[in-house]
Parts: sequence; C-alpha cells; structure tokens
Amino acid sequence: MEWPRTLADARTLQDRLRQLVVILPFPGEPACVAGVDAAFTSTHVYAAACLYLLPELRCIERATAIQLLRFPYVPGYLAFREGPAIVAALSKLKQWPHVILVDGQGIAHPRGIGIASHLGVLLGLPAIGCAKTRLIGEHREPGRNRGAWTELLHAGQTVGAVLRTRDGAKPLFVSPGHRTDLDSSIRIVLACIGRYRIPEPLRCADMLSKGSRRRGADTAGRQRRG
Repeated sequence: MEWPRTLADARTLQDRLRQLVVILPFPGEPACVAGVDAAFTSTHVYAAACLYLLPELRCIERATAIQLLRFPYVPGYLAFREGPAIVAALSKLKQWPHVILVDGQGIAHPRGIGIASHLGVLLGLPAIGCAKTRLIGEHREPGRNRGAWTELLHAGQTVGAVLRTRDGAKPLFVSPGHRTDLDSSIRIVLACIGRYRIPEPLRCADMLSKGSRRRGADTAGRQRRG
C-alpha cells in the first residue's frame, strides 16, 4: 500500500481504518506469536520481527528491514513512522504469525487506532498493543502479583488493561489491537513472559532492531572514513 506522507492524509487513513477494527475473543491459544519493534536514526528506520513458538516460548525466526525515514515523529501517528518497515520485516518471515505483539497502543489511542490496531487491520492479523507507558486513559494501580490488572478507562470505555507481568515489576499497558479482546490480550501477553516484565517476542524485536541500527551506523561510519 501507499503510506501517507502528510499529517492530513494520515488522519484521513486512520479515520477509515478505525471503522475496520474488530474486537472479539481470540479463539483458543496461538501457536506462534511475532513481536515487532523499530529503532531510528535521523534518516532511517530499522525494524525487526521475532517469531516465537508457544507454549515453549522459543524463538524460531528473526527478520529485519531498513528503510528511509519518511514520516516525522508525531504523537498518535506512530504507525506512519515505523509501520512500513515493520510490515517489510514481517513479510520476510517464512511462517506467518497467528498474533502480533506491538510495542505501542491498540485501541487505547486518542482516535481508537494505535499502531497495533493499524497493523492488525492492514495485515488482517490479530494484534495486541503492549506499551511501557500510557497514552490515554485513567486507571488504578494493579496488585503487585503477576497477573494482577486494572482497567484502563477513557471516555467511559474500557480501552485496555494495566497489567502486572511479574511480581513487583512496573505494569504494562495492554490494549486489544484487532481481532482480539481484552481477556485474550492479557492471556496472550502473560503467555509470552519469561524472565523479564516485557514479553519475550518484544524484547527480541527491541534488541534486534537496535542491533541493526548499530550495524547500520558502523557501516555508514566506515564509508565516510573510506
């Protein structure tokens, strides 16, 4: 697809895609989940996708994509800044995931379509937003034990969960993106937790994207010196 280059066009596309977001329970348990993330320089975006088998929580595939940065940083429009490269990284996986975990928001977004919802609709995949910080909404602090959660509320609606993924750790902000609901999203995120509070597929994608950026910077530096 052709990605918008202007804020006005991006807002128009968000309004159109928001009408296509479907929130419903994920049937059963996913056998494979992909985590996606991106890192940036001033000129490029470095995206990564890591595919994990469940319930083993074992990584079976990794892929990266590097693209020129074509959209500025604007809060609420993250999908347009890193989405094209993430789609490119996902397309390199030999096995298509049953669910994607995105470092960002699902419907917990000012216009109801964060990057997880956007990618889910675009790819026709169940998608979950799993963010370290809150974008919108109010909430109570969840209990301190793993699995405790409270509702994230916005304009009188439940748009996500504030989820404790490990005992005593900072909670994550989990929101359905597309073709999942809140209970499914919480269950799948917890199934992806290993030794750390961040789901393993997202930790893998974060490290892989940053490693790709570092290698890209090293290559650019050698070319300038050469």
